[in-house]
Amino acid sequence: MIEQHLPHALRALGPGGLAWWQWIAIPLMVVLALLLGALLGWVTRRILGHLAARTETTWDDELLERLSAPITLLWTFALATLAEPILDLGPGAAGVLQRVVRSGMFFTLFWAGFRSVNVAFGLMSVAPWTRSNPSLAGFLPSGRKFAKIVLLALGAVAVLSELGFQVASLLAGLGIGGIALALAAQKTVEHLIGSVAIGIDQPFRIGDFVKVDDVVGTVESIGLRSTRIRTLDRTLVTLPNGKLADMKAETFAARDRIRLLVNLALVYSTRSDQLRRILREVEDALRAHPRIWPDTVSVRFTALGDSSLNVEVMAWFVTTDWNEFTGIRQDLLLRFMEIVERAGSGFAFPTRTIVLDREASGPGRPEAGAGRPG
Repeated sequence: MIEQHLPHALRALGPGGLAWWQWIAIPLMVVLALLLGALLGWVTRRILGHLAARTETTWDDELLERLSAPITLLWTFALATLAEPILDLGPGAAGVLQRVVRSGMFFTLFWAGFRSVNVAFGLMSVAPWTRSNPSLAGFLPSGRKFAKIVLLALGAVAVLSELGFQVASLLAGLGIGGIALALAAQKTVEHLIGSVAIGIDQPFRIGDFVKVDDVVGTVESIGLRSTRIRTLDRTLVTLPNGKLADMKAETFAARDRIRLLVNLALVYSTRSDQLRRILREVEDALRAHPRIWPDTVSVRFTALGDSSLNVEVMAWFVTTDWNEFTGIRQDLLLRFMEIVERAGSGFAFPTRTIVLDREASGPGRPEAGAGRPG
């Protein structure tokens, strides 16, 4: 035994019933375990890194990078376990050290699992079965957060139990307090369930341009409690998920084409042959556009308005990019103006003509009256 070869002063009892040499050996053992653990962790990462480099996937490299610190810590606790018999501790002190080491190993294992969650869900997000199931892909962000919460709770229970706390009575107390907490946190639970509903039903995704009630903007994040939308004025609107799940949500990202709807108000002096020419050339201009959806093109003379001859133009364009559509719309509106100008017509603006009756009449007959609109 080491104690037999030590000076009498180091063999004397110190605090806690341990000899002074044991008090000195414990911190030295911790430092040595940390140093050797770092070395063995580095060797382990090098070996695993060479194996991961031979694969075509990248998730194993990312996983190894995230598990770098837990691997080192696991080696440290393993070395501490091997060195414990050298300290020749009594039953009480040995039990305390063993509980601390085991709780540390539990903590490290759950820490490694916690850091692996992002890698696992990142791998699932690019899997073929996820891409073919949009509802499942929308649920992944909420599922990742829920998995982390579960791991955190299980890890806390395992570590506290290993340290000697009465977890059963603690959980029972938490259960009684949980009832009161649940009553006070009804809204929070409602928002949590709402986030799950949004993830499964997937009315929109992060990055989608949406309209929710009177809020119009881009979805920036979908959390466990709320969803944040960046408006066109660059403000950030936060909507609770519990309320959002019951709201009418319109997403513009899901459309496969964008509609052009224009009313051409022509002057009343436009002759019928000019109007027919305008109708024909406007439709030809639409059908000649490379982005037109040819199945639905409508150019119709729709009404004799109060001050104009109304021509409704409706067409769909195969694009989901709003900026591209605004460029298409601008080009076509300029073409429509050229067509109207070439036909010898023009665009009307609201007018009203008043006709005055110069011949005064008897009682009951107005001296002047409003004429027809023109």
